[in-house]
Amino acid sequence: MNPQIRRQTLGDLLRRTAARNPHKTAIICGDVSWTYAEFDAICNRLANGMLASGVKPGDRVAILSRNSHGFASVRFALAKMGAVLVPINFMLNAEEVAYILRHSGAQLLWTGPDMVELGRAAAALDTSVRRLAWLPGEDPAAPPAGMEHFEQLLSADASEPQVAIDPGSLLQIIYTSGTESLPKGAMLTHEAVLWEYVSCIVEGEVAGVDLILHALPLYHCAQLDVFLGPGVYTGATSVITGKPVPDNLLALIQKHRITSFFAPPSIWIALLRSPKFDTTDLSSLAKGYYGAAIMPVEVLKEVAARIPQIRLWNFYGQTEIAPVATVLYPHEQVRKAGSAGRAAINVETRVVDDRMQDVKPGEVGEIVHRSPQLLLGYYKDEERTAQAFEGDWFHSGDLGIIDEEGYITVVDRKKDMIKTGGENVASREVEETIYRMPGVSEVAVIGLAHPYWIEAVTAVIVPKDGQALTENDVIAFCKEHMAHFKVPKAVVITDALPKNPSGKLLKRELRTRYENMLKDAPKT
Repeated sequence: MNPQIRRQTLGDLLRRTAARNPHKTAIICGDVSWTYAEFDAICNRLANGMLASGVKPGDRVAILSRNSHGFASVRFALAKMGAVLVPINFMLNAEEVAYILRHSGAQLLWTGPDMVELGRAAAALDTSVRRLAWLPGEDPAAPPAGMEHFEQLLSADASEPQVAIDPGSLLQIIYTSGTESLPKGAMLTHEAVLWEYVSCIVEGEVAGVDLILHALPLYHCAQLDVFLGPGVYTGATSVITGKPVPDNLLALIQKHRITSFFAPPSIWIALLRSPKFDTTDLSSLAKGYYGAAIMPVEVLKEVAARIPQIRLWNFYGQTEIAPVATVLYPHEQVRKAGSAGRAAINVETRVVDDRMQDVKPGEVGEIVHRSPQLLLGYYKDEERTAQAFEGDWFHSGDLGIIDEEGYITVVDRKKDMIKTGGENVASREVEETIYRMPGVSEVAVIGLAHPYWIEAVTAVIVPKDGQALTENDVIAFCKEHMAHFKVPKAVVITDALPKNPSGKLLKRELRTRYENMLKDAPKT
């Protein structure tokens, strides 16, 4: 029997959904609206156009772009033709982009309207890129003169590309940021990503009736493979934007009657603080998701009070597991506040010590996984691949605590546990206390070098608009509500906290920014 009869690839998902729901709206982005039949045909034409232009199955094709209908099209077109997607963080500089292009061996680079110069500069830095192509964005724009563009490649026919694709073949290489000096390329197959889609659909209740707003960057696997892919799998409608700012998000939720939305806690907080929040009709919003950080309890309570019909999920994982590993369900949000939940349906997760023995409840260990969702390995890096799979489990590098019921709480690697005056202080506990202050919009607690305490608990706080906070206010409040050794030794009031494009708080940047602030403090 021809193995293609039983084939299950990412491209097959779109074709099948289009066959089931040809007239249903699949993609909305700016003024563009496509049905599933149109979306499938566009992806076929784009795939056939790239094949005719010389892109072959297995070739690496990079995308440097903000979210758009064009991004979504190239993503599925590459899957249909058997090429390998390499999405690139558009916040990187030219040298950093060039490293990924060079390391992955990308031959073709798609660039969004405002990324053309960055793409050109990066491609010129001794990379394998031979062609640059222009990708349409959310707002109307004309392609640069003399540059290959999206519409040209759409001139091919709309028939399904005649390419035999092994479900175990490489679908994408996603470069992780991590703490290393050079990013690692996580190799994920069609099979791995599709198993992860099943986990998301089952655990997150992704359904064909959903209207999903995609606002976090599609170059990141969270938006790409936790929401866009599962949405296409089930036949949901996807509203795509590259502008994750509160006023735009609130307007889109109201306009399109959005039912499902994902964002890190920082974006949820920004929505709650927007002056337009209370005048926006959010009654359609039924499912909310967060990840990248734990939602503060006070924010959970505020969301429940101001969007009473919404149900919230917390998804935790890593790029290497495509990326969902554990889930905290809506009914567990307050009872297990701070937890990342338990293993998803296609994942087995443990918390272990250095000998790969399960730690006791309450003890800190490393989170490890087994799953069909896992990466094949790191591209061109056998040493780090071997380290990651030591003991026949995937080592996430994250530290966690497991309780008696099997719920895992992630400790943000070792840096999130502050050792001050010989006592351990969990930064999250201090953050939760400070969030109870009415004037606090956001807070991050870090440990800074101190001549007496060795590490001093330090709170960096963004006040709510119109609210005045002082260091003395914060310290006095904390003294009332927690043990003395947990009280911040220093407080910084600032306008904003540093975040990456996915909205994840960058505590490492805060530690660097303020690393010398307390070195000359009194030795008492």
